[in-house]
Amino acid sequence: MEKIPNDAMKSLGADITEGPTIFGHPKGLMTLFFTEMWERFSYYGMRALLILFMTTPILSGGLGFDDKTSGAIYGLYTMGVYLLALPGGWFADRLFGLKKSVWYGGIIITIGHFTMALPGIVALFSKNPVQVAELSSLDINAFFLGLILIVVGTGLLKPNISSIVGQLYPQGSSKRDAGFSIFYMGINLGAFIAPIACSTLAVYDWHLGFGLAGLGMFIGLIQYKLTGKYLEGKGEAVSATTPQEIQSRSKLIKYSVILVLLSIVFVALIFMGIININANEIANLAYKIIGVITVLYFGYVFLFGGLNKDEKKKTAAIVVIMIFSALFWSGFEQAGSTLNLFADRFTDRSFMGWEIPPGYFQSINSMFIILFAPFFGALWVWLGRRNLEPSSPLKFAYGLLLLGLGFLVMYFAAKIAASGELAAPTWLIFTYLLHTFGELSLSPVGLSLTTKLAPEKYQGQMMGMWFISVALGNLIAGLVSGEVSGGTDEALQAMPSQYMLIVATVVGGGVLLLFLSKPIKKLMGNVH
Repeated sequence: MEKIPNDAMKSLGADITEGPTIFGHPKGLMTLFFTEMWERFSYYGMRALLILFMTTPILSGGLGFDDKTSGAIYGLYTMGVYLLALPGGWFADRLFGLKKSVWYGGIIITIGHFTMALPGIVALFSKNPVQVAELSSLDINAFFLGLILIVVGTGLLKPNISSIVGQLYPQGSSKRDAGFSIFYMGINLGAFIAPIACSTLAVYDWHLGFGLAGLGMFIGLIQYKLTGKYLEGKGEAVSATTPQEIQSRSKLIKYSVILVLLSIVFVALIFMGIININANEIANLAYKIIGVITVLYFGYVFLFGGLNKDEKKKTAAIVVIMIFSALFWSGFEQAGSTLNLFADRFTDRSFMGWEIPPGYFQSINSMFIILFAPFFGALWVWLGRRNLEPSSPLKFAYGLLLLGLGFLVMYFAAKIAASGELAAPTWLIFTYLLHTFGELSLSPVGLSLTTKLAPEKYQGQMMGMWFISVALGNLIAGLVSGEVSGGTDEALQAMPSQYMLIVATVVGGGVLLLFLSKPIKKLMGNVH
């Protein structure tokens, strides 16, 4: 019998997975697929309603906030989801383990969504008519408490569930990439279904939409528990064995409890009105603080981080990529705010005597991702075989240019709206198509490039800084939405010029990156 070479044996062994499988993949992948699908269902379902609920007048069942306040709150919320992923991953590594962190995070998310639905439940089951003022006060408190809980829960669940997917496959397995592709399909499936389902119920009552989002996460938790046996031995907490480890774990638990209690007290003081919070001021202060922290961190790494010349060059490349990443997400993440409001206020949504809920448009991006992601993946492979595949900086530049073209479409749509007519829905559809192409050019590249460029001893921290750039982009997107929403007659007339300003900024960034692509490639060294 012919002997199998050692390399082939290693490759063969790497593809042998432990435990039961389905279609050649561990059954645990399906557990995580559906957990993530339902978590994204809850997130995108609520996100499709968020700014619309805030800007709807109180008498119509909303919160009656102005556009700037609503945009600032939206930006702080989406920023918080990414920022809390950092401590969420840290707590999972040192205290709970990945599997328990996903479970606890899902529970907190579910409670958060049901908290947002609480005023509707109170009004439904109240024997006495609930006064508008009383219901509004309950709505505001339940709304903000629910948002806080969802941010905390997502911070625990989101970064850790992906890590468990990686643990399902042996090191070097050729099936790992395919496993992640299947897993990410769950993300887009949940994100596609949720806005349609939750927006349909929200037409009757906003709180029904929030409640359905919570029900989605609850279903995800049930199946996570019922099929958890397929994750046996994966994502477990690292046990403390030595006296030093036990003492360190004990201190960590004590300090964590103190931190949680202080946070609860702080939130309670806010709800009691003892501490006043201004969303606009906090949002404007937050992006400045993030900017200063980022500058100080990289300044420290360059001056005192002990990096050699090659590592400094690669870190400099990360800094440049992060700046353009924040610029991209500051435009792309206006989907749930600026573009959502445009769909609500200035788009002709009538269809055969039925008015399409504005939240339905939030499903378009996920639909295009599902349709075109395989095409883009095949395109890069085809170009790579012919040595024509663009470099990572060039892909980033293409992403920004496509994003700018999408907003150029919105410039013409805004001119129609400013003239007093409703814009056709095709304007938004073409915008989302171009933005999706931009996302497919840029998004898969950034995370991978950061892991390749980061100095070995700063791998985790550089990943954290990447997520901070995404968080910053989300925050800026919320702030911009308050300026480009056309909420007043004056703002409506200014809307086309504001969209053109976005186009100039984003396209200008893309063109600049085109010129910088070769110098960045030199900084990247042996990373391609």
